Amino acid sequence: MIISHQSQGMQPVGYQNSDRVAVLLAGYGEVQSYRALSVYNQAATKYIASQFVPIPEWLYPLAGWFLALQDLYNFGIKHHHFISPENEIFEKQRLGIEEQLQNRWENRVQVFKGFYFCQPFVQQVVADIIEQGFQNLLIYPMLVVDSAFTGKIAVEQVNEVIAANTSVNEPQHSTFKAIRYIPAFATEPAYIDLMARRIKETLNQLFVGRFFESQIGIILTVHGGPEKAQGLLTGVIDGQALYDRVQAQLQHQYPLVSIGWVNHDTPFINWSQPDLKQAAKSLIIAGAQTILFKPLGWVTDNYETILDVEDAIAFLQRQYPTVTYTRLDCVNDDPDFLKIAAEWANPHIEAMLSVPQHHEHLQTRRLDFD
Repeated sequence: MIISHQSQGMQPVGYQNSDRVAVLLAGYGEVQSYRALSVYNQAATKYIASQFVPIPEWLYPLAGWFLALQDLYNFGIKHHHFISPENEIFEKQRLGIEEQLQNRWENRVQVFKGFYFCQPFVQQVVADIIEQGFQNLLIYPMLVVDSAFTGKIAVEQVNEVIAANTSVNEPQHSTFKAIRYIPAFATEPAYIDLMARRIKETLNQLFVGRFFESQIGIILTVHGGPEKAQGLLTGVIDGQALYDRVQAQLQHQYPLVSIGWVNHDTPFINWSQPDLKQAAKSLIIAGAQTILFKPLGWVTDNYETILDVEDAIAFLQRQYPTVTYTRLDCVNDDPDFLKIAAEWANPHIEAMLSVPQHHEHLQTRRLDFD
């Protein structure tokens, strides 16, 4: 299960790998070839859908095939052979964060990327990190909102590789000396301030002199979740907390702000409300003459931040043709975001490099950097 990652940097020299840190950026990833859709959806079924809908393991391949047919229609026919930009943007994020970290740590830190559902898979990348001799690992899901369905997938997949590489006759710390984990950043002040600042900058560029502030509707989009998930926490809690904090910085100047949950219609499952269409209708009824959709729960554009919003806009344009609509991008490789993201990693890297390691250590708290 070893894979070579030419795009993830060559082996630097000058330090022993036991004195270096591998930072693993983890994300969903999205397929770059429609032939990979079945494998992608099979993995998504295993790690996400099965968490809140009982699905026997033998059904995973069938579910992956069926969902792949839906995606073929959605991406290939309905959206004219759409290919997500997520993986390309994710690589830019990896390069930017690595540059920031190496400005401080030089070659003592190397940043890798791995995806949950497509190449390069997290498991393959972790196996490569082990093969290269790294003994310090920082697991860093590049996800704003954490839940039982999201960031913990990275930990689960890392543990799968550790279990496969640990002999019963070897001590448990033989694979890594130290492992740390950076949780989601939905309530991090630096991210919240950046979102509010970027939204205000965009509004000043697009609408100054065209509309009164009370006529501008702002929908902050966050991934929805099922109301009931077998006792597991969904990302709705973090998503709502994130929205509340950003909305608080906007509402005095822009009173028409709403959360918009991006949901996946699933039989017999109720999802968080309001969805994108409901949120927009509410603001239009309140007098909004223009609607702005801003991704809040993602840092990397993907088919949800692009296609789901564009589908909602097409629907709304038919019902409210006099209203204008604008879809904004995620922060993507915004230099300010990459700098912030690197700063969140620094205290964990410092701890692993400065303290003698004698046992496996999984850190689940982020040190406050603000």
